[in-house]
Amino acid sequence: MKTIRIIPRLDIKGPNLVKGIHLEGLRVLGKPADFAKYYYENGADELIFMDVVASLYERNSLHDIISETAKNKFIPITVGGGLRTISDIKEVLRVGADKVCLNTAVIKDPELIKTASRKFGSSTIVVSIEAIKEENGKYLAYTDNGREYTGIDVFEWAKKVDESGAGEIVITSVDKEGTGQGFDIDLISKISSIVDIPVIAHGGAGTKQHVVDLIKENTIDAVMLSSLFHYQFIKENESRISSEEGNIEFLKQKRSFHTFEPCNILDLKTTLIENKIECRI
Repeated sequence: MKTIRIIPRLDIKGPNLVKGIHLEGLRVLGKPADFAKYYYENGADELIFMDVVASLYERNSLHDIISETAKNKFIPITVGGGLRTISDIKEVLRVGADKVCLNTAVIKDPELIKTASRKFGSSTIVVSIEAIKEENGKYLAYTDNGREYTGIDVFEWAKKVDESGAGEIVITSVDKEGTGQGFDIDLISKISSIVDIPVIAHGGAGTKQHVVDLIKENTIDAVMLSSLFHYQFIKENESRISSEEGNIEFLKQKRSFHTFEPCNILDLKTTLIENKIECRI
């Protein structure tokens, strides 16, 4: 069995870490640097930062966060959101990112995958696929946090991404994302069966068992998680979490996490090992 990587995902809007449901309805959770430090110290294998409003401004604005994180944390960093050109990719790599995550730009210009892979190496180029299941059962790819319809079949696109030289695919079920109801096993299983490059599964985890079940039923290489870890951080650091802007109602409430059973990274990895799933601990 493969050694599974556990990757916290940090969605960033302005100065805040945010979290939504179906990639929408973003709520402020706190300061990204606090969460990144916690995940690094708790055993994350990589970190991914996504600028969730970058598409509105057609640029990525995470340079300061990337630079600060890279200085103090010796862990691979992937950055996504608003990266449209070779120049954009070069700039985020220059300030400390190890990989870039592309979606909108490569949907519009698939040749960018080949160009970027040749210039920076395929291991540097991650392609994100945001999938929504239509009423007819077909999965279509979306962009801009699941807002923009493309009409592109997810599985045909995944094969093209593989053939074009990308190093990895992140497959997100927009339908499941942020719900805590579990992964879309059918979607992830088919993606992992038709491509040769590593697949990172994202969207839907509400418990450690959801992660265990996903890995046991699939040949994925990594799991990307947000709510499960973010809510655990909030439980452990309630007194020092604060923000002064954005939708901060969630931070003010006495919270119940409903469908979630939050855990930290070490707890999850211990559970994986107990289930004979290899991971770095």
